[in-house]
Amino acid sequence: MFDSLIHLLLLLTSSVFAVGLFRILGLPAILAYFMIGIVLGPHALGMLEDEESGRQVAEFGIVFLMFSIGLEFSLPKLYAMRKTLFGLGGGQVILTLLGSLALGKLAGLNLATAFIIGAALTMSSTAIVSKILMERVDLNSRHGRLSIGVLLFQDLAVIPILVLIQTLGSHSDNWLDVLGLTLLKSSILLFLLFKFGKNILNFWFELVAKQRSRELFVLNVLMVTLLMSAATNFAGLSYALGAFVAGMLISETKYRYQVESDIAPFRDILLGLFFISVGMLLDARVLLEHAGLIALLLGLFLLFKMGLIALLTKFYGFEMGVGVRTGIILGQAGEFSFVVLALGLQTRLIDGEALQLVLSVAVLSMLVAPFIIQYNGRIARALVKSYTRNSIKGVDTIQEHSQELRDHVIICGYGRSGQYLGRFLREENIPYVALDMDASRVQEAASAGENVIYGDAGRRSVMEAAGLARAKAVIISYAETRGTMKVLHVIQERHPNLPVIVRTHDDSEMDVLRDAGAAEVVPEILEGSLMLASHALVTLGIPLNRVVKRIRLFREERYKMFKGYFRGVSDADAVTASLPQLHSVEMYKNFYAHGLPLNQVPFEDFAVEVKQLRRPNMPEPIAPRPDIVLGEGDVLVLLGSNAALIAMEVYLISGRKP
Repeated sequence: MFDSLIHLLLLLTSSVFAVGLFRILGLPAILAYFMIGIVLGPHALGMLEDEESGRQVAEFGIVFLMFSIGLEFSLPKLYAMRKTLFGLGGGQVILTLLGSLALGKLAGLNLATAFIIGAALTMSSTAIVSKILMERVDLNSRHGRLSIGVLLFQDLAVIPILVLIQTLGSHSDNWLDVLGLTLLKSSILLFLLFKFGKNILNFWFELVAKQRSRELFVLNVLMVTLLMSAATNFAGLSYALGAFVAGMLISETKYRYQVESDIAPFRDILLGLFFISVGMLLDARVLLEHAGLIALLLGLFLLFKMGLIALLTKFYGFEMGVGVRTGIILGQAGEFSFVVLALGLQTRLIDGEALQLVLSVAVLSMLVAPFIIQYNGRIARALVKSYTRNSIKGVDTIQEHSQELRDHVIICGYGRSGQYLGRFLREENIPYVALDMDASRVQEAASAGENVIYGDAGRRSVMEAAGLARAKAVIISYAETRGTMKVLHVIQERHPNLPVIVRTHDDSEMDVLRDAGAAEVVPEILEGSLMLASHALVTLGIPLNRVVKRIRLFREERYKMFKGYFRGVSDADAVTASLPQLHSVEMYKNFYAHGLPLNQVPFEDFAVEVKQLRRPNMPEPIAPRPDIVLGEGDVLVLLGSNAALIAMEVYLISGRKP
């Protein structure tokens, strides 16, 4: 009992200091846990022993990791990213596996061991990549969205990989028969769970939630997760598969975000134990003895994976510079690499020197990843000269678009707040240009005649091209403070006296933003877009009484002016999905609705409203009168829910009703 207490105290103390140190250094916490396992494990100081009970507790970390990954998945999200997900992501996983199998065969490894190594190295780190992309405000960039899409597919690919490892681990001569039986059991079980599980969970979670007990709710989440895991284990499958399915089913309920918040502490602690147990497997003496070989393997692995992803990205129609950036971002191993290696060790498919070499390469790749990723743009521009030319071309496009503007407003970020603000400015006949990094949103809004361009407002060349020297004000509607600070820094360098109005979530960082150059800071929690618009209009010289009157009219009569917004890829959460959306549909000759007057199109049957109509060569939108006949090139701006808009577009194209 006393020894167990000493071990627990040792783990807690070392974890607190190691994780704290790695946070200060800007490194992922996962590497701190590895370091604890390596230093205190049986191959170094020997203060922690590799006991069966400890491994069993640590394996629950895998269960809750898979559960959390399942929570991130939703069928609409998968469908929206299908090209990136199954094209680029699928190609990367399959080709990495095939390459590893071929190299393993040349190195004299058996098929199962080569598969374990390939499956481990095909994964990338979701924790490292998502953290760095968020910090650099790159999630909505092309390379950011491609990276997230590939990571999602890698997470999906873990399920068949785990099934296949268990099949190979049976060490049966008829492994194909075993695999067929496993796949059949998986299919039947998954069909039953997805067919009936969602409705049962919705009913059950609602019943539990009505008791208004957080303790009961957390216990219920743990119970459901472990019950699903036990069900799949009973069917001869892995615990992890059941946890993943539980997460996917719960992600379709309205309790998803509450569940995610409640499960996080358990997941993080158990994952920490799991990564400590993986670190205990790594023999530092092997790392030192084979330092040259490991360095060579690390370099070859990084170059192979980065190059493969870059070429695949180019194959799917993106420019090579974007491919290089995506490859650099995804070049490292990931958390699931160690899940695969741990299961491979458990099923005796990999051990000894091969395990030590792969573990060393995986850990080192994650260690160097943060330092390489931060220079992905510079490396891409150095390697691909056309990428620099295309960036210049993009800046030229922005400059051409805004060269006639004088005394205008530059809106940085064209999400909900930016779009609402743009409508206010248009009502006052104040010229503006908006910059946004979400290509999907820009395309939708630009088709409807909105004055928005794709561009990163955090780059000096982009802001100068948007007419920063001629602008009357800049309004930053970003949700992230880091992105806002980048834009403020750009403005302060050249135009410190230009009024800048900033949106922020709350008032905790008002002083920091003011010190950085913001003339006005509008905390969202005070009045959100209304307050932002009122400050903007006053700053732009509109009389105060007129602003007050307009805000009052907005509250009493004109709320519908703010109804709906153009949705982008980054708006894939439950809150934004439930809001009314705007969607632009351009008419073509082969459309069913071509030649029909508006009063003959049953918009009300679909719960969709026509907000406005744009005609070719007409600078201003026109009101949707019933007698207007739809012609080629007309753009309908529709308002409705996401499902209603999809059904409406299908009807306009084919005439089919759901």
